[in-house]
Amino acid sequence: MKAKSKSNDEMRAEYDFDYSKGVRGKYYKRLIKEGSNVVVLDPDVAKAFRTSKEVNEALRSLLEFIKATRQAAQRSSGRAKKRRTSGQ
Repeated sequence: MKAKSKSNDEMRAEYDFDYSKGVRGKYYKRLIKEGSNVVVLDPDVAKAFRTSKEVNEALRSLLEFIKATRQAAQRSSGRAKKRRTSGQ
C-alpha cells in the first residue's frame, strides 16, 4: 500500500511566509519614481468598462480620433494660409 500523501491544502515549507514582518507599500515610492503601467479608474469610469481590453479599445479609438482631428486641422489651416498669401 502507498503511504497517504499530504493534503493539497497545505503549502510547502518554502512558501510559508510570515506576514507580520511584511512592510506595506515598501516599493510604492520606487514605482512612482520609475513609472508604472497601473492606472486606477474612478468608479464612474470603471462602471463603463468591464475589462482592461475594453478600456484599451476605447483609448485606442480616442487616440485615432485625436490624430485624425489634428491632421484635418493642419490641412485646413495650411490651405487657409496659402489662400491668404496667394491672394495678396
